[in-house]
Amino acid sequence: LQSHEYRSEHWIIAEGIAEVTIDNHISNLNENENIFIPKGSLHRLANKSNNDLIIIEMWYGDKLDENDIKRYEDIYNRK
Repeated sequence: LQSHEYRSEHWIIAEGIAEVTIDNHISNLNENENIFIPKGSLHRLANKSNNDLIIIEMWYGDKLDENDIKRYEDIYNRK
């Protein structure tokens, strides 16, 4: 679970089924569907199937930097 201060994101599901959480809303997206993640929103992506999940992620904003991530929950213990 994370947010971004400077960027919004647009995710396109290229393959698989994605469970996307934005703030308190959960959406299940299939191949060829997409979703917009507004700047500042809490969001996460999950693969709830046994098949691969492939997404295309586009960033929009004034500062496009990998350091623009505030993590709230991280099962991988990234910094």
